[in-house]
Amino acid sequence: MEEEGSAQGLFSTPYLCEIAGSVRGVTYLSLLYDIANLLSITADVKDSLDKVLMLLAERLHMLQGTITLVSPQSGELRIEASYGLKPAERSRGHYVQGEGIIGHVVQSGQPMYISNVSEEPRFLNRTRSRNLSKSDISYICVPIRLNRQVVGALSVDRLLTDPAQLEEEQQLLFIIAMLLGYAAWEAQRKMDEKNAVPGRPKGFIGSSEVMQRVYAQIMQVSHSQTTVFIQGESGTGKELAARAIHEASSRSERQFVSLNCAAIPESLIESELFGHERGAFTGAVSARKGHFEQADGGTLFLDEIGELSLMAQAKILRVLQERSFERLGATVPIHVDVRLITATNRNLEKMVAEGTFRRDLYYRLNVFPIVLPPLRDRQDDILPLAHYFVQRFSEQAHREGVRLSLAAMDMLQRYDWPGNIRELENAMERAVLLLGQQSLILPQHLPQSMHVFAEQDQEGGQAQKRNTNATLQEHLDELEKACIIDAMHDCHGQIVKAAEVLGLTQRILGLRLKKYNIDYKEFRRKKP
Repeated sequence: MEEEGSAQGLFSTPYLCEIAGSVRGVTYLSLLYDIANLLSITADVKDSLDKVLMLLAERLHMLQGTITLVSPQSGELRIEASYGLKPAERSRGHYVQGEGIIGHVVQSGQPMYISNVSEEPRFLNRTRSRNLSKSDISYICVPIRLNRQVVGALSVDRLLTDPAQLEEEQQLLFIIAMLLGYAAWEAQRKMDEKNAVPGRPKGFIGSSEVMQRVYAQIMQVSHSQTTVFIQGESGTGKELAARAIHEASSRSERQFVSLNCAAIPESLIESELFGHERGAFTGAVSARKGHFEQADGGTLFLDEIGELSLMAQAKILRVLQERSFERLGATVPIHVDVRLITATNRNLEKMVAEGTFRRDLYYRLNVFPIVLPPLRDRQDDILPLAHYFVQRFSEQAHREGVRLSLAAMDMLQRYDWPGNIRELENAMERAVLLLGQQSLILPQHLPQSMHVFAEQDQEGGQAQKRNTNATLQEHLDELEKACIIDAMHDCHGQIVKAAEVLGLTQRILGLRLKKYNIDYKEFRRKKP
């Protein structure tokens, strides 16, 4: 694997002159001419990017190719043009900066090639379009720039070849990426707009298929006045979904009022919901509006509604039927226009059968149900969420360059997340705090519960293993190798610094490098 530190020399006349006299040089120059001509005459930006990839497939014998762009809104990287990918494979092509080869190229602005993808642990195969265990593929990825700003990356798969050929084609692709700059920028400006119709509501992270269905439901129900019932385990983002519905509705200019029913004592719940007059009970020194009244014209979100008593349930049913209520201690009805969204992590159908939840209220609430999946059922979203939280907590701590190691990412994806997104958020906050002066999150920075789970999974044979026939020692070696590669990359091949980061002596690290056949020179950045 090699990197180039600068564009200087790649787009230079000497390089073009050097190859111009060869057969390949004639092919390369003809390809550059055709790409430049295509970009100048094709009005549709998206169409021009697809046609460039088709030209690369024809002239360079490319197996697959992608153009991945940085979302201006979220900063996420998404495949916007591709060759050789099925729609489902392409839909999985989303990354965060610094993640995998594409994320590294976009973050660093440096091109990179891999001689054999099956031997490179940082190669994620996020699209799942390759069989890495049987792969004979080389890979090239170069940044796409415009006005010194990296807007995305161009990447290609080709049949296994020697480093000299890869370096030459990397230089060619770097020049092609320079030609793509303006078209990529135009496509980048439209990508969030394009994804806004079926795309993610504000505040959500992740593009897994199961969440795409949730996003579609949120957008579908937002423009009506229908009562919404959100189900899901604790920590799956039920309040976030309720806010998204409110903000996309015609009520968005009015109040969004939220109440966690489980957090209010039963003796106070009626006052919280409906308010009270002065002197209604001991301690009521002044009149107070309840949550229904505060949400007039807007949306009221009642979380954990399954915790309400039967008496409170009856009063909520009356408000839904009559659109009015009385404050505690008052006799004059107050009329309200409130959209009600409720949520629970309990099985209300079972509660209805047991007689602990009113059947008539259940039917009034369950008009439009939305089920938020647990994090373990949206594996593709774990790393984007983790990177988002790492970035957020790093900014709060005034830290730069903090990223997840491959070993840590592997552990995150293997864990079953009983606490869902809230647990992941807490784990990333803790990891950033434990980093000290380091910038690489390693497995030792993750909670002990994750280590216990990994050990139990290994013993039970239930882990999502890359090699189902591998022994425990082979998995430990894999994680150790990933940690060393991450440290060597982060320290640019400086053994002394890498040993300090890993907590090893230089001698021990040297033995580990030899054991895993890791060449420190591969991580030294070439000078332009």
